[in-house]
Amino acid sequence: MDPAILVMCSAFLGVIMLVLGLASAFRKSGESDLEARLSAFTGRSGADRLDVDNTILRDGLTTAQSMLGRMVDRFERLPMFFRQAELPMRLEQFLMICICGMLIVPTGGVLGGLPRASMPILGGVGFGLPWIWLLLRRRRRMKEFEKQMPDAMELLARALRSGHSLASGLNVVATEMPAPIGVEFKAVFEEQNLGLPIDQALRNMQTRVPNMDLQFFVTAVSIQRQAGGDLAEILSKISALIRERFKILGQVKALTGEGRLSGIVLMALPIVLFFTVYALNRDYVMLLFSRSLGKQMMIGAIISQIIGGYVIHRIVSIRV
Repeated sequence: MDPAILVMCSAFLGVIMLVLGLASAFRKSGESDLEARLSAFTGRSGADRLDVDNTILRDGLTTAQSMLGRMVDRFERLPMFFRQAELPMRLEQFLMICICGMLIVPTGGVLGGLPRASMPILGGVGFGLPWIWLLLRRRRRMKEFEKQMPDAMELLARALRSGHSLASGLNVVATEMPAPIGVEFKAVFEEQNLGLPIDQALRNMQTRVPNMDLQFFVTAVSIQRQAGGDLAEILSKISALIRERFKILGQVKALTGEGRLSGIVLMALPIVLFFTVYALNRDYVMLLFSRSLGKQMMIGAIISQIIGGYVIHRIVSIRV
């Protein structure tokens, strides 16, 4: 088959799948307020509700979506991962977008002048870009939640000192604090307001948000409800502890800044050098794709890049 026809067919198929994926993503996939309240009343966690959405409420927009849905059922932790990233789409829709990227990126690269031998690499890049975006989205939301924790603890402590109950204090935090911490505390307040024990509601939030500071808060509330004590004072100390940890973390980032910058330069230098030599002397670079030794060198370079990036990340990542 003519390579040009193959490229055109891949581009056509990728565009069709992208349109279907986006059309399905913009459909109303979230549950209604009544369904959310009933789910909270029955004691279902966020992961359970997402499992119901992925298994029972799947609309079967296309045959491809149904096939992807059956594949997705094997991944149990991905629904919670999507919940943590606050991504308003189902897993099969996201996988359709990944497949579209896997088809469109190599097609665009070949049309842009890159060698056809690079299509597998470009396909992997196109499939991985949505996942990288998802990881960054989840990481940004978790970081924002972590930054809001000290203010939320202080606000809850002041609410308790002014005479509010714990449930009312949770409502104050949900009302006054912005997302994402306001959204999570609102879910806790609604769950306990509909009959779920507050300890279980807090543990559900801890499952949705894997944060060490939040674990301190949930543990402190559980112990205080069993043994008694001044919860407002405990929350004030937790807030002070979190602020001190942020201070130490800032110092650590300043000390490891040179190592992180060196890692970025070392990871980006081979890629920039490759495209620079490709623009200056294309025939010289094509030896890497036309000869078996060149292909082995490319595979070795990619593996070395991954190992080097992991080692540098482990060196400069100091947990506080």
